[in-house]
Amino acid sequence: MQIGYARVSTEDQHLDNQRAVLLAAGCQRIYKEKISGAKRDRPELTRLLEHLRAGDVVVATRLDRLARSTRDLLELAEILQRANVGLRSVAEPWADTTSPSGKMVLTVFGGIAEFERALIVERTRGCRHKMPIQIAMQRIWAAARKESYSWRNRLRCPGRWGSSKSQCESEMSWRRCAGEVIDSSVIAEF
Repeated sequence: MQIGYARVSTEDQHLDNQRAVLLAAGCQRIYKEKISGAKRDRPELTRLLEHLRAGDVVVATRLDRLARSTRDLLELAEILQRANVGLRSVAEPWADTTSPSGKMVLTVFGGIAEFERALIVERTRGCRHKMPIQIAMQRIWAAARKESYSWRNRLRCPGRWGSSKSQCESEMSWRRCAGEVIDSSVIAEF
């Protein structure tokens, strides 16, 4: 019997599309869950694993619906293999543990998927902190290129409106100037 597993990460998301794909793939029963894949404790996945019988095939629309890391995916595949249960992904036809080549390819691509997720997380975290700094540095360098720069509404150099950059530099450090261009708490982090 083919048993489907559908998961979305938040309550705001819908399972309808995954359910339709799993029904079209021939799943007789579908376990549905609204919980982050990063959490190891997923009640519906646990229920699915408890109700499996030898010869069943677990079907997911995509591998990331089942596991977020290579380790989790390989652990799940091992559990399924010990129970003589197959694993298949609709979106990734190469991920079919009912064949030896599918097992090998699943391991390789699971590692690539984890690597890609790590890159996305790294880029996302980096952008949150770097963007304000980059904007501030662009403004500061734009100011430095001009001999006379109006600091009004950008940098506060008391009593020096319209002062040249060098005159204001003597009274304010670049760090302080940058802190006034953007939120100084961001600068303090670095």
